[in-house]
Amino acid sequence: MLSTLKILWSSFKMALQELRVNKLRTFLSLLGITIGIFCIIAVLTVTGSMESNIRKDLNSLGTNVIFVQKWPWDGDGEWWRYMNRPEPKYSELRAIREKVQSAEVVTFLFSSNGRKVEFGSDYMENVEMLATTADLEKLQPVELSAGRYFSPTELTSGSNAVVLGANIWEGLFFTPEAAVGKVVRIGGRNTRVIGVLKRKGESLMGGVINDNTMILPYTYARTIIDERRFADPWFMVKAKPEIAVGQLKDDLTGAMRAIHRLRPTQENDFALNEITTAQKELESVFGSINLGGWIIAIFSLFVGCFGIANIMFVSVKERTSIIGLKKAIGARPGIILMEFLIESILLSLIGGGLGLLFVFIGTLIAKNMFSSFEIAMSTGNIILGLSISAVVGVIAGFIPAFLASRLDPVVAIRSNS
Repeated sequence: MLSTLKILWSSFKMALQELRVNKLRTFLSLLGITIGIFCIIAVLTVTGSMESNIRKDLNSLGTNVIFVQKWPWDGDGEWWRYMNRPEPKYSELRAIREKVQSAEVVTFLFSSNGRKVEFGSDYMENVEMLATTADLEKLQPVELSAGRYFSPTELTSGSNAVVLGANIWEGLFFTPEAAVGKVVRIGGRNTRVIGVLKRKGESLMGGVINDNTMILPYTYARTIIDERRFADPWFMVKAKPEIAVGQLKDDLTGAMRAIHRLRPTQENDFALNEITTAQKELESVFGSINLGGWIIAIFSLFVGCFGIANIMFVSVKERTSIIGLKKAIGARPGIILMEFLIESILLSLIGGGLGLLFVFIGTLIAKNMFSSFEIAMSTGNIILGLSISAVVGVIAGFIPAFLASRLDPVVAIRSNS
């Protein structure tokens, strides 16, 4: 054990000496390893963080929730197959609730972008209007900074009330307390602010509710805009706790076909979208991105491997006489082989470590620039980067180390190198 530590320390000093004596040559040789590790870990870190954030957003939509919509999420661009489908209608809400016994909550919604909210001489444009029936709070987190959410009576009677997202109340009132109780104009209609939402931050998937959303009762919102022309309606259906999503989907399919009076030979004229569909699409996209990062990294590592090998060949040549002396006083070939392999691995680890350092610096910069986007270099990525560096070091240094271990001590001592 002690002799191994001595070899490690000696090899470490030799590696540092190579860095000091031949700075430019070593820098250029390690550059390939640094770039390769940077490419791999940067891509894995970014895609991993994006995937984590998107999955978090998707899970907030509900893993046991089905979206009944006109357009499928996995339509493969064949829009002409779906453009003539009917839009979901509010009149179908009661029938779905009665026919789908496996559903715990059924809510009808529509959204319309580009709305204008006015307060006195101030206004906010490009606001998203989200109209909803009862029970939206059972499907989506509705977190309030001040005020309250709609009462059942307000939702069913079409009360002229609104709950404002963070961007809207900040732009018009600056504080949440100042917004509650005020009357704003939406589509020319006076509307009372009963509550304001907490800031959610930017979301990669957007979500049903975001900071640029105002929520209104459906029966009131339909008096402001024509939902058939200017809105995107859909149902959100949540399964009962003991019911599998697959069973809910089957029940919904039967109910919707009955409601639309489709014959057995006719295909569905509606889409039942679920979170797993989006997750599968994301896995394919992130897989392609990771593959691209690995391809770039492999070429960089290939160049870096030759660079490390070049350093080791030169190192063996410069220390031929020293190798001869070591073998003459009893150093076994395995010791010589291990010494040069460890030196090669250490050099490669230095290059890989620099690559990881640059990725870490990049994550810090990204956090400051995009505060709402969580990005972090995981322990697994660090271990992967160092492992790849070590493997490259072994591959690059094995042939020079093997040749050094096979040198004849007499020939090596007489060498003029």
